[in-house]
Amino acid sequence: MEGKIIRGVGGLYYVHVHDEKQENPDALYECRAKGIFRKDKIKPLPGDFVEIAILDEEKKLGNIERILPRKNVLIRPAVANVDQALVIFALAAPAPSFSLLDRFLVMMEQQDIPSVLLFNKKDLVSREAVEEVTAIYEKSGYPMLFVSAAKEEGIEAVRRILQGKTTTVAGPSGVGKSSLINLLQNDIHMETGEISEKIARGRHTTRHTELLCVDADTYILDTPGFSSMDLPDIEKEGLGGLFPEIKRREGTCRFADCAHMAEPDCSVQRAVSEGEMSGSRYENYRAFYEELKAKKRY
Repeated sequence: MEGKIIRGVGGLYYVHVHDEKQENPDALYECRAKGIFRKDKIKPLPGDFVEIAILDEEKKLGNIERILPRKNVLIRPAVANVDQALVIFALAAPAPSFSLLDRFLVMMEQQDIPSVLLFNKKDLVSREAVEEVTAIYEKSGYPMLFVSAAKEEGIEAVRRILQGKTTTVAGPSGVGKSSLINLLQNDIHMETGEISEKIARGRHTTRHTELLCVDADTYILDTPGFSSMDLPDIEKEGLGGLFPEIKRREGTCRFADCAHMAEPDCSVQRAVSEGEMSGSRYENYRAFYEELKAKKRY
């Protein structure tokens, strides 16, 4: 039987199995991992697709026999097979930090994980404010959603973006992540009472990674809010490749090794001056480049 690990606590792994042929298609099995994984220094992670052997169907107990090949792995939070990141910022209260947002986008680009930008609290700002944010990111190609969790506006569009995928949900504290996640779980398909009770037996005070099933084959991973973020450990020369609007212009500058900082005939600087790339994004690129340069120096 195949399923997906949604949580691991104290050596126990909770595997969600969805089987349309069953009267109750969703089940959660409490499993232990075979010793061979420890021997091979492989740790099962939330998000892993696994094969399990059933030990007790009534008590929903099993063993993890095999971890299927992973598409990707995030270190923090520790999770496998992420399809996309839903990056949540507020338009006001708190005002968005585009430097922080761009740091997160660079981190996701480095791991080849597509990002969707979700801006909450649109009910608190003017239409012009929404247009200003749109202008910053529309040329980068990231999908954007503008919603109001308080007014429950735009939630169906979020559901459509999530459908059939495993999505890590991330953003600073205070932007309304919890409210949005609660709204998305209104029509949750799993038997949440039984699952919550089962998981609670192994719950520690430390926060653990947990996937929430919000529809068939649709999971979200909530992460703690962050107020700062280090750039990934990359060479400064590789930074441009992590900004989609800069990457598209590779090879179009006069110099093959153009850093897009102050060189003549730079297509990236030209794109900024002609409004084809956001000045805000470009200034963050320059700041990140200098930061990476200083980091390597020390």
